[in-house]
Order: sequence, then C-alpha cells, then structure tokens
Amino acid sequence: MEILDGKLLSIQIMEEIAAEVKELVASGKRAPHLAAVIVGDDPASKVYVRNKVRSCEKVGFQSTHIVKPSSTTEEELLQIVNDLNENPEIDGFIVQLPLPNHISEEKITLEIDPRKDVDGFHPVNFGRMAQGLPAYLPATPFGIMQMLDRYNIEVSGKECVVLGRSNIVGTPISILLSRKASPGNATVALCHSRTKDLKSHTLRADIIVVALGIPEFLTADMIKEGVVIIDVGINRVEDATAKRGYRLTGDVKYDEVAAKCSYITPVPGGVGPMTVTSLIKNTLRAAKNEVYK
Repeated sequence: MEILDGKLLSIQIMEEIAAEVKELVASGKRAPHLAAVIVGDDPASKVYVRNKVRSCEKVGFQSTHIVKPSSTTEEELLQIVNDLNENPEIDGFIVQLPLPNHISEEKITLEIDPRKDVDGFHPVNFGRMAQGLPAYLPATPFGIMQMLDRYNIEVSGKECVVLGRSNIVGTPISILLSRKASPGNATVALCHSRTKDLKSHTLRADIIVVALGIPEFLTADMIKEGVVIIDVGINRVEDATAKRGYRLTGDVKYDEVAAKCSYITPVPGGVGPMTVTSLIKNTLRAAKNEVYK
C-alpha cells in the first residue's frame, strides 16, 4: 500500500509554478493576479480563502482578498463580480461558496466571465471540459487528475466508480476519467443515493473516488484487493478524546480499508492540498491565456 501524499505533491507543483512566475516577471510581464471574494463569516470558507491567499504569496502571485458582510445584497455582489470581470489587472477570481441564503449561487456563477472562472464552475467551462476542449477544470477534480498522473497510476481501461454526483466533484471527475486523454479512457460508473446494490459496483472497481460527505462510508467489505482509493471527504466527527473535541475523517474508513489498497489518499493531507494548488495552476493558465486565446 502506498499513500498518495497530496501535501508533498502540492509543494512540488507549487515550486514549479513559482519558478515559472519568476521567469514571467523576469521577462517583463506582470505576476498573475488572483482575487477571492468571501461573503459572510463561514469559518471553513475563511480558512480556505486564507490558504488561497497564502498560496498566492508563496508562488509570487498578486492577490486581492474582498471580504463582505452577510448582509451584502445580491445586487451588490453582482456589481463586485462585474467589476472583477472588467478589471484587466485581475487574471482570475473566485466567489467562495456557500453564500448567504438570500443570494443565488447560480446567478452569481453565471455572472462570472468564463475567461476568469478559475474555479471551473461556469457552464461554459463545464461544457468545454465535457467536450475535451481547453477549459478551467474544477479545482478538486483537477487535483485528482494531477495526482493520478504524477503517481503514474494506470487509468486507461480500468473500472472506475465515483461515489457522489455533485457538480463540483462527482460529475466532473466522472467525465475526466472517461474522456479520451491521459489520464483517462476509463470505464466509469457514477453512483449515488439511488444506485441499487452499490456494493456490487464498488467490488468491481479498480479505482474508487469517494465524494459523498458521509464519514467513513466506504468500508473494507465493499472493495477488492489492490484498489486505488481517492477520498475527497473531509468531515468533523465528535471525539471527546481529541484536543479540539473533534477529529477529521474522510468518507472512507481508512484504518480497515488501507490494508487492501494499492494506493490511498489520507485525510487530511490527500486531496485537500491539491485543490488549492489546482486553483493556483488555473490562475497561471489564465495569466498565460492558455484556455481562451
């Protein structure tokens, strides 16, 4: 069993990005510029955005951090998005989710210029991805694909099962794994809450991506020997013995599953670090006009 170390891999990729940024600046071009907008005071969102800002600093990016109270109206946020769309100094930006209930996430996402949509959530980027055209890929699926590639995990011809069908992880990773590319060319089953006899699917799988948000859902009796497990989940589980009163766990029962795997991602330290790194990589691509010429 080998651990897919997302933390170490993200450091390596960030060093590569930093070197490329240094060359860009040395050639007389400006450093890539990422903006992050956060509305409200969701603790997890604050931590995530703070990590993004720090990552920008590490690679030599410029960054803008826009913080607005939860009382911000939808119209005010739409104006912020429009201003960022029109600002030629901003290469890409993200509006951190979730948003307060009175603001439509769909409306905000649709307002973002696809050329600056480095989160890869806009339908234009999603459609381009589905057709195999250049696109900004959603950060978590992008991170998973880089992990499979860098660890030289064979995907072509393999049976893959994706647990979870969200637009952010499950659906896009199922498309990426199945398309004609490398990594890719897998036979993919996208499973969800309505899937009958789920275990019959997971027992056949050579690769399983688990993105359900259910702590320790995947257990040892659901997998075969030698499977590759990508655990996207990160859940807080109450634990009186832990210093903070809780522990972090994935969607996989790691202690009993790991022994049967050829490769597995830990939680934390697996997919999470790769998500932020992928956002930074998308921003570099935006600065270089790699997707939209």
